[in-house]
Amino acid sequence: MLEISIPGGNILKLKHLVLDYNGTLAFDGNLIDGVKESLCKISKDINIHIITADTFGMVKEALKGLPCNITIMGEKDQDLNKLLYIQKLDINHTACIGNGKNDRLMLDRAILGIAVILGEGACTHTVLAADIVFTNIISALAVFTNPLRLKATLRI
Repeated sequence: MLEISIPGGNILKLKHLVLDYNGTLAFDGNLIDGVKESLCKISKDINIHIITADTFGMVKEALKGLPCNITIMGEKDQDLNKLLYIQKLDINHTACIGNGKNDRLMLDRAILGIAVILGEGACTHTVLAADIVFTNIISALAVFTNPLRLKATLRI
Protein backbone atom coordinates (compact mmCIF):
# COMPACT_ATOMS: atom_id res chain seq x y z
CA MET A 1 0.00 0.00 0.00
CA LEU A 2 1.09 3.53 -0.76
CA GLU A 3 0.08 6.13 1.83
CA ILE A 4 0.22 9.81 0.92
CA SER A 5 -0.94 12.65 3.17
CA ILE A 6 -2.25 15.63 1.20
CA PRO A 7 -1.87 18.88 3.20
CA GLY A 8 -5.35 20.25 3.97
CA GLY A 9 -6.92 17.24 2.25
CA ASN A 10 -7.19 13.48 2.42
CA ILE A 11 -4.74 10.81 3.39
CA LEU A 12 -4.59 8.61 0.31
CA LYS A 13 -4.16 4.92 1.11
CA LEU A 14 -3.68 3.44 -2.32
CA LYS A 15 -3.79 -0.32 -2.84
CA HIS A 16 -4.65 -0.37 -6.55
CA LEU A 17 -3.76 1.52 -9.70
CA VAL A 18 -6.13 0.93 -12.62
CA LEU A 19 -4.98 2.06 -16.06
CA ASP A 20 -6.46 2.22 -19.50
CA TYR A 21 -4.15 0.85 -22.20
CA ASN A 22 -4.61 2.53 -25.60
CA GLY A 23 -4.12 6.28 -25.45
CA THR A 24 -2.79 5.99 -21.90
CA LEU A 25 0.05 3.46 -21.77
CA ALA A 26 0.23 2.85 -25.49
CA PHE A 27 -0.08 4.72 -28.77
CA ASP A 28 -1.60 2.79 -31.67
CA GLY A 29 -1.26 -0.36 -29.57
CA ASN A 30 2.48 0.06 -28.94
CA LEU A 31 3.65 0.50 -25.37
CA ILE A 32 5.21 3.93 -24.83
CA ASP A 33 8.93 3.95 -24.02
CA GLY A 34 9.63 3.91 -20.30
CA VAL A 35 6.19 2.59 -19.27
CA LYS A 36 7.40 -0.95 -18.60
CA GLU A 37 10.13 0.25 -16.23
CA SER A 38 7.76 2.66 -14.47
CA LEU A 39 5.14 -0.04 -13.90
CA CYS A 40 7.78 -2.38 -12.46
CA LYS A 41 8.83 0.28 -9.92
CA ILE A 42 5.26 1.10 -8.94
CA SER A 43 4.26 -2.55 -8.56
CA LYS A 44 6.43 -2.83 -5.46
CA ASP A 45 3.97 -0.63 -3.54
CA ILE A 46 0.63 -0.97 -5.31
CA ASN A 47 -1.35 -3.56 -7.32
CA ILE A 48 -1.52 -2.68 -11.01
CA HIS A 49 -4.57 -3.41 -13.15
CA ILE A 50 -4.85 -2.76 -16.90
CA ILE A 51 -8.40 -2.66 -18.21
CA THR A 52 -8.89 -2.29 -21.95
CA ALA A 53 -10.90 -3.20 -25.02
CA ASP A 54 -7.50 -4.02 -26.58
CA THR A 55 -8.42 -2.36 -29.87
CA PHE A 56 -5.11 -3.31 -31.51
CA GLY A 57 -4.88 -6.79 -29.93
CA MET A 58 -1.42 -6.15 -28.50
CA VAL A 59 -1.87 -5.65 -24.74
CA LYS A 60 -0.96 -9.16 -23.55
CA GLU A 61 2.23 -9.32 -25.59
CA ALA A 62 3.25 -5.75 -24.72
CA LEU A 63 2.83 -6.31 -20.98
CA LYS A 64 4.13 -9.88 -20.92
CA GLY A 65 6.14 -10.53 -17.77
CA LEU A 66 4.95 -7.41 -15.96
CA PRO A 67 3.40 -7.74 -12.50
CA CYS A 68 -0.09 -6.60 -13.46
CA ASN A 69 -3.61 -7.89 -13.94
CA ILE A 70 -4.93 -7.50 -17.49
CA THR A 71 -8.66 -7.39 -18.15
CA ILE A 72 -9.94 -7.24 -21.71
CA MET A 73 -13.51 -6.02 -21.94
CA GLY A 74 -16.12 -6.08 -24.64
CA GLU A 75 -17.21 -3.09 -26.69
CA LYS A 76 -20.49 -2.51 -24.83
CA ASP A 77 -20.85 -0.32 -21.71
CA GLN A 78 -17.13 0.11 -21.18
CA ASP A 79 -17.57 3.17 -18.97
CA LEU A 80 -19.89 1.31 -16.61
CA ASN A 81 -17.76 -1.84 -16.66
CA LYS A 82 -14.65 0.14 -15.74
CA LEU A 83 -16.56 1.78 -12.88
CA LEU A 84 -17.83 -1.61 -11.65
CA TYR A 85 -14.27 -2.94 -11.80
CA ILE A 86 -12.89 -0.25 -9.49
CA GLN A 87 -15.91 -0.52 -7.18
CA LYS A 88 -15.09 -4.22 -6.68
CA LEU A 89 -11.50 -3.25 -5.82
CA ASP A 90 -12.66 -0.44 -3.47
CA ILE A 91 -12.80 3.08 -4.88
CA ASN A 92 -11.45 4.50 -1.61
CA HIS A 93 -8.12 2.75 -2.17
CA THR A 94 -7.89 2.98 -5.96
CA ALA A 95 -6.18 5.46 -8.28
CA CYS A 96 -7.04 5.47 -11.99
CA ILE A 97 -5.36 6.79 -15.11
CA GLY A 98 -7.07 7.18 -18.47
CA ASN A 99 -7.88 9.47 -21.37
CA GLY A 100 -11.03 8.24 -23.11
CA LYS A 101 -14.71 8.92 -22.62
CA ASN A 102 -15.01 5.37 -21.28
CA ASP A 103 -12.55 6.29 -18.48
CA ARG A 104 -14.55 9.27 -17.19
CA LEU A 105 -16.64 7.45 -14.58
CA MET A 106 -13.73 5.59 -13.03
CA LEU A 107 -11.60 8.76 -12.86
CA ASP A 108 -14.48 10.65 -11.27
CA ARG A 109 -15.22 8.02 -8.61
CA ALA A 110 -11.74 6.78 -7.72
CA ILE A 111 -10.04 8.36 -4.72
CA LEU A 112 -7.46 9.69 -7.22
CA GLY A 113 -8.26 10.22 -10.89
CA ILE A 114 -5.53 11.12 -13.35
CA ALA A 115 -6.13 12.06 -16.98
CA VAL A 116 -3.41 11.99 -19.60
CA ILE A 117 -3.41 13.88 -22.87
CA LEU A 118 -1.11 12.11 -25.28
CA GLY A 119 -1.01 11.66 -29.06
CA GLU A 120 -4.52 10.23 -29.14
CA GLY A 121 -5.90 13.22 -27.24
CA ALA A 122 -8.32 13.06 -24.33
CA CYS A 123 -12.05 13.41 -23.89
CA THR A 124 -12.90 16.80 -22.36
CA HIS A 125 -15.39 15.22 -19.94
CA THR A 126 -12.70 12.82 -18.74
CA VAL A 127 -10.19 15.61 -18.19
CA LEU A 128 -12.78 17.54 -16.16
CA ALA A 129 -13.52 14.44 -14.05
CA ALA A 130 -9.84 13.99 -13.11
CA ASP A 131 -8.03 15.33 -10.04
CA ILE A 132 -4.81 15.83 -12.01
CA VAL A 133 -3.95 16.06 -15.72
CA PHE A 134 -0.62 15.17 -17.33
CA THR A 135 0.67 15.43 -20.89
CA ASN A 136 3.14 12.59 -20.37
CA ILE A 137 2.38 9.11 -19.01
CA ILE A 138 5.84 8.78 -17.47
CA SER A 139 5.22 11.94 -15.42
CA ALA A 140 1.81 10.62 -14.39
CA LEU A 141 3.30 7.32 -13.25
CA ALA A 142 6.15 9.10 -11.45
CA VAL A 143 3.77 10.54 -8.85
CA PHE A 144 3.52 7.01 -7.42
CA THR A 145 7.28 6.79 -6.87
CA ASN A 146 7.66 10.44 -5.87
CA PRO A 147 4.50 11.27 -3.89
CA LEU A 148 5.75 14.76 -2.97
CA ARG A 149 4.56 15.73 -6.45
CA LEU A 150 1.01 14.75 -5.47
CA LYS A 151 1.28 16.78 -2.30
CA ALA A 152 2.47 19.82 -4.23
CA THR A 153 -0.33 19.55 -6.80
CA LEU A 154 -3.28 18.59 -4.57
CA ARG A 155 -2.61 20.58 -1.40
CA ILE A 156 -5.33 23.00 -0.33
